[in-house]
Amino acid sequence: MYTITQTQKEGLDYVELTGATSKASICLSRGAALETLTLNNISLLADLHPLSYKDTYASSILFPFANRIKDGKYTYNNQTFQLECNEENLNNALHGLVYNQLFQVADSKVATESASVTLTYENNKPFAGFPYFFLLVVTYTLSEKGLELQLKVTNKDPKAFPFTLGWHPYFLSDDLYKSSLTFKSNKTIAFDERMITKQVVNGAVPMPLEIKDQQLDNCYVLSDSKVVFKTPKYQMMIDSTASENFFQMYTPPVKNAIALEPVTGVSDSFNNQMGVQELPSGASYQLAWSIKI
Repeated sequence: MYTITQTQKEGLDYVELTGATSKASICLSRGAALETLTLNNISLLADLHPLSYKDTYASSILFPFANRIKDGKYTYNNQTFQLECNEENLNNALHGLVYNQLFQVADSKVATESASVTLTYENNKPFAGFPYFFLLVVTYTLSEKGLELQLKVTNKDPKAFPFTLGWHPYFLSDDLYKSSLTFKSNKTIAFDERMITKQVVNGAVPMPLEIKDQQLDNCYVLSDSKVVFKTPKYQMMIDSTASENFFQMYTPPVKNAIALEPVTGVSDSFNNQMGVQELPSGASYQLAWSIKI
């Protein structure tokens, strides 16, 4: 039988889902970010200490944009907007606007073989550079088979708005040098020195991608929705229900950790339009990402 508990640690609010061999801890105070994940008694998420959350955005849900917006500036419907540039060294807006917002527990369900919790965030004050009202509903479902993260965005504003979505978890490997990734892609995103999309490079990406000692900060256009991460201890698959999928990977300055990020748009998407969708007033958009080992 699964259990769901709400706790506080160091002034932060959490909700925890626990089963016989699986456990997930979600930080409500950090935009409903998944802080720990155990499946089949295997700990999957990396501890990035001494790096802090504000430096890593570990497991952040990325909305209304994933990755970066150059200079925090974009034009939509012939109007120019200015976002806060929270990546100060490169003068970019980084990883959306909800990564540090407090989510509320709206519903929870416990069963013999799974548990789920639904979390909500509704902004009541327009953000600088994104002056729209929206409701974000996040549902985590944990079972012995894996974890599913469902997202639903509803436009509560009188006007339509642009958006992309992403997720920023860091995974642990016993030996990242001996780990690999397998996915289908014929297009690689090339970045400039500020990690802003410069061009799309056509050509099949050889598989598997052996990580070895590479310092990765790469993005690919996926031909299908699945990515397999193989380590000496476990093999994991990340899948998406989105119709258009991009995949970002990044190796932080922490041993045997790698960010594997499913996203629906690329760096500077609000300007280059790669993956950007428009959500009309009153409309909703849904997707789900899943992890299985």
